Amino acid sequence: MNTALWIVAGLLATVLLISTSKMFVPREKIAAVGGTAAQWVLDFSPGALKAIGALELLAAAGLILPAVLDIAPVLVPVTATCVALLFTGAVVMRLRRGEKAAVVLDLFYLALAVFVAWGRFGPESFTG
Repeated sequence: MNTALWIVAGLLATVLLISTSKMFVPREKIAAVGGTAAQWVLDFSPGALKAIGALELLAAAGLILPAVLDIAPVLVPVTATCVALLFTGAVVMRLRRGEKAAVVLDLFYLALAVFVAWGRFGPESFTG
């Protein structure tokens, strides 16, 4: 179980790190390259996209570093809960935009974040 939680946390951190590209790439370019699944960036201001990207960067670090460095490892499940909230917002945004095909991936990431939060708060907590 511990290994599965580490793998899932690493996968989520990787997805979040890749997603931070919205902080550096103009939203028009993201929308042009990403196809219909990336059109959502046009609904947000560049400042909002940078804020979302910064939160994703912090989340990627919070899923891994506290446990690896053994400094406040309780932050891992707290971060996973926050990531679940982030993807809940993504699911709501996709549904409002009518992007039912794209919502599947966000639901998958949401389930992974809930799994990490449950696992690290419960059976495989770092404090127990």
